[in-house]
Amino acid sequence: MRGLKRRPFTTAVIDGTDHSRLSRSKLLGAAAALSRHLRKEFSDERIAIVLPASKGSMLANLAVTLADKVPVDLNFTMGRAANESCCRRANLRVAISATQFMERLKDFPWPEHVLKLDELIPRMKRQIVFWWIVSLLVPARLLLRLLQIPKKGGHAEAVLLFTSGTTGEPKGVVISHRNVVGNVSQFRELLDARETDAILASLPFFHTFGSTVTLWYPLIEGVRIVTYPSPLEGAKNAALIERYKLTFLLATPTFLRVYLRKAEPRQLRSLRLIIAGAEKLPLDLASHFEKRFDKKVFEGYGLTETAPVVSVNLPDPEPKKPGEQVQPSSRLGSVGRLAPGMAAEIREPDTDRKLSLHETGMLWLRGANIFEGYLHDPKRTAEILHDGWLKTGDIGRFDEDGFLYIEGRLSRFSKIGGEMVPHETVEQKIIDLLELSGRDERPIAIVGVQDEAKGEALVLLSAADIDLAELRKKLQEAGVPNLWIPKNVQRVEAIPVLASGKLDLRKCQERAAEK
Repeated sequence: MRGLKRRPFTTAVIDGTDHSRLSRSKLLGAAAALSRHLRKEFSDERIAIVLPASKGSMLANLAVTLADKVPVDLNFTMGRAANESCCRRANLRVAISATQFMERLKDFPWPEHVLKLDELIPRMKRQIVFWWIVSLLVPARLLLRLLQIPKKGGHAEAVLLFTSGTTGEPKGVVISHRNVVGNVSQFRELLDARETDAILASLPFFHTFGSTVTLWYPLIEGVRIVTYPSPLEGAKNAALIERYKLTFLLATPTFLRVYLRKAEPRQLRSLRLIIAGAEKLPLDLASHFEKRFDKKVFEGYGLTETAPVVSVNLPDPEPKKPGEQVQPSSRLGSVGRLAPGMAAEIREPDTDRKLSLHETGMLWLRGANIFEGYLHDPKRTAEILHDGWLKTGDIGRFDEDGFLYIEGRLSRFSKIGGEMVPHETVEQKIIDLLELSGRDERPIAIVGVQDEAKGEALVLLSAADIDLAELRKKLQEAGVPNLWIPKNVQRVEAIPVLASGKLDLRKCQERAAEK
């Protein structure tokens, strides 16, 4: 509320599809009116939002929150069965969407009540104008009272996100008010945004990166955003960056590849910060991007369970006077330093015994942004939350300057003959040796399968023709240990990935198991 009442007449959001815009006060007025309607008509604790990143989606999320309910942005790309599971577990009976978008989703399990913004908002014009005027005239404290918004959110559920299920059925990740406000505060300290800054918001709000960083952070901190419904339309996103002189681009490596193919260097000239997260940033992609656009890509790290930002590389600070030494804010190969207010430990993956921070082991984290637990799943919650510490499932280490290095997810390691073999390291080695870098799509993926002799063996899924004998010879000549060399190559049409660009590990396992 305070964020939206600051500079009420400045633009809060521009919709990149039709270039319509909403000022901060008009967004607040419309959300307040819609929140009153939701309170009056529905007693439900949670309300589903089925929309891509857009002005309407931003309005819906804000209205549901002001109604003291929990917005649940559903991942409409996950398929019917997964969304049925989400609706059942979250007890979702009401959804907010729009007619045009609903027509595109042919097989979506809609709940019993669907509110269409394109029909509802025009009928509420009088209430919207009334609340817009009230929001301009009334101080924030009184407005909070009029809208019956609780003073404290604390550990209460604020946002429910369903993970895209890289290894199975999606899990409901309960993000509290403390988590959102905490991570927004951490991100504010890291980013230090100016009044002139503006963010491209094309990441879906059902993705944790899109939710906190391109929805709640701009709302709370007063940063202008331009929305676009798909991060995969590189040409259109690049045109928006150029037209509105956007300064922040937050993307996944998969989406950055699209810019390499579709964008012109002049279109990205206004960007002062490009952050990649959600999956490991391949060094060859970062170097191609920098060469083409003369813009450095800074890698960050986070999880849905950390709401999401944990660490990020940033541009080095400018020296205050010539010759002054400055502490570096980024380091190649790392995912940056921890966000303020976070603590970390490195422990043995099997025994949880504490190790030195400089040794490689399981990364554990603690801080205001650590989630509250999985929805209706105390067993899974107990497996990764212990006394406020989160077991991330990622293998990592810190260097002497506090930069964090993520070696990979534990699920992306294979234990072969007693040795931990990192899939991502093997993949990068193969990409380098076979000169597969610079492609638009992911060319290969390493998968671990059961093996009677050594416990596990590596299978190489490949979207390109690869001769196994020739590959084996090249890997041996490059000094790669025999245990790291794939046992088989499985040719596939395309490497299975999720909407976020991450590997779909479950489908990769299925492909690797095919004879």
